[in-house]
Amino acid sequence: MKAVDVMWVGLGGGLGSVLRWWVGRLVGEGYKGRFPLGTFLINISGSLLIGYLSVLFNVEWHNRHGHGMVLNALVITGVLGGYTTFSSMQLDAARLAATQHAHLAVFYLFLSVAAGLVTALAGAALASAQG
Repeated sequence: MKAVDVMWVGLGGGLGSVLRWWVGRLVGEGYKGRFPLGTFLINISGSLLIGYLSVLFNVEWHNRHGHGMVLNALVITGVLGGYTTFSSMQLDAARLAATQHAHLAVFYLFLSVAAGLVTALAGAALASAQG
């Protein structure tokens, strides 16, 4: 790991976190339902982009040096890592369960994981199809 890689990940992570906050605010201003739509849309759009860009950037995740490329460090690990949020998803589910909506919490977690997988695969397939 090089210091410049840390710099790219940090810069990207900051940008991704601000983007997550901004998208969450926009969705929250227009949607008032119980389902955590903002976090869901953030994670699903991030999964699609990560799937797409991992093929475009030719990322080999089993190779521990696969994050060394500037685009991987800045965009995939940094921006999209900062943009997507596993911990917020868990907190949303815990809040739902604590307010007597355990069925919605379980549905939300299942849907988030399943849709994330499908959109990551779709992103990768799209990038592969584009050659």
